[in-house]
Amino acid sequence: MIALGQSNPRQIGIAFGPDRWPADLAAGEHAMNGAEALIETLVANGVEVCFNNPGTSEMHLVGAIDKVPGMRPILGLFEGAVTGAADGYGRMAGKPACTLLHLGPGLGNGLANLHNAKKAGTPIVNIVGEHATYHRKYDAPLSSDIASLARPMSHWVQTVEHAADGPRLASLAVAEALGTPGRIATLILPADSAWNELGRRDAPPRARPAAAPQVPGARIDAAAKALREAKSAAIVLGNDAMREGPLLAAARIAAATGARLYAETFSKRTERGAGRVAVKTIPYFAEMALDELKGVDLLLLAGARIPIAFFAYPGKASVLVPEGARTQDLARPDEDVPDALEALAEAVGAPRSVNTLQEAKRPGLGEGRLNAHEIGRTLGELLPENAIVADEGCTCGLWASVHTAGAPPHDWLQLTGGSIGLGIPLATGAAVACPDRKVVCIQGDGGAMYTIQALWTQAREGLDVVTIVFANRSYAILNIEFDRVGAGKAGEKAQSMLEIGNPEINFAELARAMGVNAMRCTTVEAFNKALADCMATKGPHLIEAVL
Repeated sequence: MIALGQSNPRQIGIAFGPDRWPADLAAGEHAMNGAEALIETLVANGVEVCFNNPGTSEMHLVGAIDKVPGMRPILGLFEGAVTGAADGYGRMAGKPACTLLHLGPGLGNGLANLHNAKKAGTPIVNIVGEHATYHRKYDAPLSSDIASLARPMSHWVQTVEHAADGPRLASLAVAEALGTPGRIATLILPADSAWNELGRRDAPPRARPAAAPQVPGARIDAAAKALREAKSAAIVLGNDAMREGPLLAAARIAAATGARLYAETFSKRTERGAGRVAVKTIPYFAEMALDELKGVDLLLLAGARIPIAFFAYPGKASVLVPEGARTQDLARPDEDVPDALEALAEAVGAPRSVNTLQEAKRPGLGEGRLNAHEIGRTLGELLPENAIVADEGCTCGLWASVHTAGAPPHDWLQLTGGSIGLGIPLATGAAVACPDRKVVCIQGDGGAMYTIQALWTQAREGLDVVTIVFANRSYAILNIEFDRVGAGKAGEKAQSMLEIGNPEINFAELARAMGVNAMRCTTVEAFNKALADCMATKGPHLIEAVL
């Protein structure tokens, strides 16, 4: 600061900023800088894990995590792995982790998986470094409009313009993230707001998240009336309705009214398996969804949105509501969906128990030719109780879902926003949140290459994850979609944009290079043994299933 020709740093507010001068502290009290105060506030509000990929502007935050007790730093080698891991953690922990990202480009690298997290309703607090407030005007090479980058994938965006504002804004970020159903809060921290020191050390402010709004009784009554009057009703369940308690309430309603139960095509977290309520999923393809819902005259939405086709197709419907059917909200995603289902169960006089729970059933080990069907059978046979499955199997993942339906109780996490590259990071974050549970990632090979760096994080942290890569050497879903959108017959150049087998990727070698125990299987027998060994041994493993 003296080199700038100023005799008093307090006058220019660079080193400490106005009203944050160390001399204002009580005698003997340690000065705390903005970064330390921010991290202390996050920890005091239950944020215990920081998935990170920092740069120069974030070095004071790195130092703060080193000094302030209670925050576990977990390094990711790409920001998409960082944000995807925060998604998996938030889904399973029910509270936010924070991310630490380097300026606008770092945030930009993580946006795809923040998109998935936003669609899931996952709580996340992003901390994004920024150039010092006085440096921003110089348009340095890494300068960008961080707030504009953050807004599309965030519910809340704020900048800490002064160090003393950090604790208050950090507590607000946590409160925002803990909103219903779970929200993305992004806090931008200029470098000088991190290194400037605070004049006082107040107790960290506490987050006060708003309680989920209760569904009005009139809407409960209207839903009960609609179910009684409908000839063929379906209840579509979304978000937190896919947990064991709300699912049981929904099954009781179905038993009393004859309504069919459906889950949205992709769910944040489904508690499923033997002894739990089995729910059909609305199919991915538009024509299949309409065929499944054919004859329904009422779609009652419980934490779900109106069914919409993933993409537009020539001559096909975008809104997947059968002709003549109407939709009605029981509870919106930002309301207390579990409470609404319990209230509706009482309103329709539902029985206290149901006899339609999923029976325990193992399918037996796969046999014959190695394919997605047989891999699914083996997974269904060997999946342990209380496992967590992170599903980005895409075209190959359906059979895994089918064959694990009767396995012991487990959680199933899906690709909610459709942006591939989530599976391996999602499993990573889930394993951090639940270190005593086996995590299985079913992963397409195309999506694996987006964020395969997360395997390194699994090895570094010693996480108990088994990754199964379906190596079919193709963006198989795009081969299907090429035909469905009427793009014609794929010629040589078109096919080269849909296949990834030239050159062939050896996923087992990639995994071993990052410290993960890995094997490559070309037969069912080899796969069955490999999966059994991985299930019996803690630590990160990868099985490349060559299809």
